[in-house]
Amino acid sequence: MSNIMPEGEALRKAVKWISENHSANPDKPLQQLVNEASIRFDIPPNDEEFLIKFFRERKED
Repeated sequence: MSNIMPEGEALRKAVKWISENHSANPDKPLQQLVNEASIRFDIPPNDEEFLIKFFRERKED
C-alpha cells in the first residue's frame, strides 16, 4: 500500500471521506466518489487525478 500522504487539508479530508464512503458503499464507483469529494472539498482537477490513482493503487495492494 502506498504510504504517500497527500498535501493540503482539503485533499486529506477528501481521502478520508472517500475511504469512509467506499467502506459504507463498496458498490459505488470510485469515479463517482471522487467527483462528489471534489465538489465537497473544492479539489482541483489535478488532485482528482491523484485521488483516482491513490485509490486504484490502494485497491491493488
